[in-house]
Amino acid sequence: MTFFQAEDIAKTYHSGTDTLTVLKGINLTVETGEMTAIMGESGSGKTTLLQILGTLDSPTNGQLYINDEPLLKKNAAELARFRNKSIGFIFQFHHLLPDFTALENVMMPALIAGKSRKEMVLPATVLLEQVELSHRTTHKINQLSGGEQQRAALARALIMNPSLLLADEPTGNLDSRTGNVIFELLRNLCRNRSLSIIMVTHNKTLAGQMDRCLNLKDGTIS
Repeated sequence: MTFFQAEDIAKTYHSGTDTLTVLKGINLTVETGEMTAIMGESGSGKTTLLQILGTLDSPTNGQLYINDEPLLKKNAAELARFRNKSIGFIFQFHHLLPDFTALENVMMPALIAGKSRKEMVLPATVLLEQVELSHRTTHKINQLSGGEQQRAALARALIMNPSLLLADEPTGNLDSRTGNVIFELLRNLCRNRSLSIIMVTHNKTLAGQMDRCLNLKDGTIS
């Protein structure tokens, strides 16, 4: 069943008299529980596309749908609430908060959504156990290795139980062994939670293990 759909997504940047078209009418559908890889050369627009799919950026043209609901008709406040509740993000650079512990970082999206610290301690602790960080819950972020920080970022992305997870090069700065651990965690979570995942990656081996691999070139997807 089609869960997420991008329809005719285009993105053009203007600077004075110069025009740069990065995306040219992208059409994409994602099924519930499907893992989709997006590959392409550096500068091909992969990150721009992922930010648009996650409603962090607006397309010049096009529409996004989740369960047939048009997302881009929402106002900024509605989009922010939807994003917080329904979309999880994992970035290549983790964007974790250095002054907080791993547990506090994982809880942060829920706290922003108005949930209490008391009610979120247990769910955040369980997620840290699932990503094999139960021994690091009280450690500050700068006390974690790169792989541990990425696993903490994964737990944070899942704390609101999203239906869509967007990952931008989540294994890009990791050694191959740690990258494989992160990927296996993602795959297991995808299957166990019926979570739909769209991942931008340069790793052909990982992309080949996903349900579908798309290539972004010259502003279009094939």
